[in-house]
Formats: sequence, structure tokens, C-alpha cells
Amino acid sequence: MNQVTEDPSVSYKRTILILSLAVLLVVMNTTMFNVALPTILRDFQLTASEGAWIVSGYSIVLAIFTITYTRLSDYLPIRGLLITGIGIFGLASILGFFATNFVWLMIARLCQAAGAAAIPGLSMVFAGRFIPKRKRGQAMAMIASAASFGFGLGPVVGGWITNTFDWNFLFIVTLFVLLVIPIIFRQLPLEDIRKGQFDVIGGLLTGLTITSFLLFISTREWYYIAAFFVLAFVLWIRINRVKIPFIQPKLIQNKGYRKILYISFFGFCTHFAILLLMPIMLEQIYGKSPSLVGLIIFPGAMFSAVAAIYVGRLIDRYGNIRVMVWATLMLGVSTLIFGLLSPINEYMIMFGYMFTSFGFSSLSSSSTNEVSQILPREQAAAGIGLKQLTQFVGSATGSVLGGILLELNGAPYTEFDFQFTYLTTTVLMTLAFGFLVLYRKNAAQARMK
Repeated sequence: MNQVTEDPSVSYKRTILILSLAVLLVVMNTTMFNVALPTILRDFQLTASEGAWIVSGYSIVLAIFTITYTRLSDYLPIRGLLITGIGIFGLASILGFFATNFVWLMIARLCQAAGAAAIPGLSMVFAGRFIPKRKRGQAMAMIASAASFGFGLGPVVGGWITNTFDWNFLFIVTLFVLLVIPIIFRQLPLEDIRKGQFDVIGGLLTGLTITSFLLFISTREWYYIAAFFVLAFVLWIRINRVKIPFIQPKLIQNKGYRKILYISFFGFCTHFAILLLMPIMLEQIYGKSPSLVGLIIFPGAMFSAVAAIYVGRLIDRYGNIRVMVWATLMLGVSTLIFGLLSPINEYMIMFGYMFTSFGFSSLSSSSTNEVSQILPREQAAAGIGLKQLTQFVGSATGSVLGGILLELNGAPYTEFDFQFTYLTTTVLMTLAFGFLVLYRKNAAQARMK
């Protein structure tokens, strides 16, 4: 059942379309709350860095459960895992609708993340497992395109709902993902349950290690960084001693794969820092309402979603590495536009996000496709899962880092505070481009041997 067919059936193409729709709703769930963040900060009297945990906490759980689902897909059918994840996501959305305080809201968001994690990771695993290489780039690009569209549509929907009703009603929108369950049940292929072991302790250690790192970033308390190093050391010992660890050591030892992880981390960190900053700047510097914030962000994501259709063709024609170079450069250019031009007017923010959104979706699809091609088949699912984990850690880091840098001079935030934070992300993209140059050089040398 797990053999890749040379000529994918129409049903597989439809499956990618349905999975892309589910990814769209999951991503919308993130960006809808980004636009509502200023309102939530006021309602619960939170600082920007505290409010960032609504985004980053979601990303942490998303990261841990993404690799959990993808690791489980080595033994359990993708269809069952997806339906389970979507069910959890829907129930958590009902819980979130009735949230009346910050703690309740955070619990609902974290439970949402535990379910939502099944959708992006397993969608990529499905494409890598069942779609042949010559068509895989288009499949990956379609999923990435849906994510980009979700990043843009989320602020529009979120802004309108927050203005018209209240932020609690954002949870109602995400309930629509439950409608794809019967379609997924019919469309996804049957797979056998395979014997295997799942490293629960390794998963818990991974989650605690990541959480302690992000707590250190947000609080700068020494005991969190001390806990991080201790947990990381224990996790490393477990990875090398357990027969089938949560994180496979062969992946970590793969230098090329590691470079892709670094590139993905910096790309996601940059994108989510910008996503946090844009709505706050548009509200506090330009006095825009949540609905207008969404409309300003929307064109950039729409441009990315439409252009992503052609990204798949570019990947299949020119290869992943060349598209990764273009994508990294676009993300870098966007940070300069935000840093240098955002104080001119709000349309510079709209213009800058066109580069951000398109660069981000292109980098996500091309790098994931590259992973599916450079890793052996038995490592592909785990490799995509670990990459997804790294990306979500990057998104959580970017949100927290953006909030901390913005608060350095205290509230109210000035144009300079935003510019400084935006330009700091330029450093991240410079590092990403450096790793990409090294990866491209090593790949070229490998082909010559």
C-alpha cells in the first residue's frame, strides 16, 4: 500500500486538494489571533511579550505534536491519525469559544495545537509517500500555497470577526475543519498497521527542552537556560541509547539535512516575528482597526497564494535549491523594506509583506521537497516531522523574540522600536542565506563525485 505510483490517480490529486483545505483552516487559526492580539492584550491587560505566548505557546505544542504524528505515521495509517487530530482540534475550538480569562484561552489554544499538528505534517508525509518525484513539487507547492492563503485570509476574517463580534467567535471559524473528516475517510488510501515502538519519554524530553529554551528567551531567567542545557544533555543521551528514539540520530548526523533545518528555523523565525509586529504597528502607529489590519495584510498573502501555483512548476523545472535561494533572498529583502520603509505609510507594510509571504511559502515548499528527496525512504517521514518541529520552534522563537525586542524601550512603542526589531530579523535571514550557500556548495560537490 505504501508504494509510490508512477502515475498518481485523480483521487490522490483530490486528496492533496482536501488536505490543502485543512491546512488553510489550521493556518488561518494562527493569523486570525495575530490580528486579534491587540484586543486580547487590552482585555486581559497583558504586555506584548506575554501576549506573544498565545502565538508561541500554540507553536510549541504544534511543534511537538507534529513530529509525534509523523513518527506515528511510520506505524499507523495516516487516515486515522488525521481524523484523530482534526477531532481534537474541533473539540478544543468549542472550548475556546467559551474562554473568559487568559488561562482558559491558553488551554484552548494549546489543545487546538495538539490536534492541528496532525494536518500540516501528515499532509507533507502523504505527498512524500504517495506522489512520485516528478509531480511531488506541485503537490508540496499546493500545500504551501494553502498555508500562504491562510496567512493572508486569517487577518481579514479575524479582523472582521473581532470588530463585528468578539475574538471568542474566532474559534467558530475553525470548527469548519470538521467537515473534511468524512472526505478524508473516503479519499485517503488504506494502510496496514505496522509493528513498532514509540519513544514517549523522548517525546516528553523534547517538549520540555524546547519549552525551557523559549521560557529563557521570554523571561531571561538563568534557571530556564540551566534547565535547557540539562534537558538537552539528557535528551541527547536518550537519543543515542534507545533503539528507536523519538528523534533519529541519523538525521542529526546528516550535515546537509542539518543545514536545511537551520535555514527553515531562521525563515520561520523571521516570518512569525513580522506577523507579530505588523498588526501591532498598524494599530498603534497608524491607528488601524482589526478589520483594516486584515485588509492591509491580505494582498500580500493573496499574491503568494496565486504565485505558489507556479512555484511547484519552478521546483520541478529548476530544482529545489534554486527556488530556496530565490525564496531566502525575497525574505531578506522584505525585512529591509519593513525596517527602512514601514514608517512612511501603511502601504509600505502591505508591499513588504508581499515579499515576506511569497518568500516564506516558496522556502517552505522547496525545502520540504528537498528533504523528501535527499533522505532514504525509511527516514523521510521522521525527517519531514523533525523539520516541521524545527519550523514551529522557529515560529515560536520569532514571536517571543519580536515581542521582547519591541519592548526594550517600554510602551508606548515608537516607529524606531518597530524599525529596530524589523532590521534585527535581517540578521536572521543573512544567517539563513549563509547556510544555504554552504548547502548548495556541498550538494554541487556531491553531484560531481
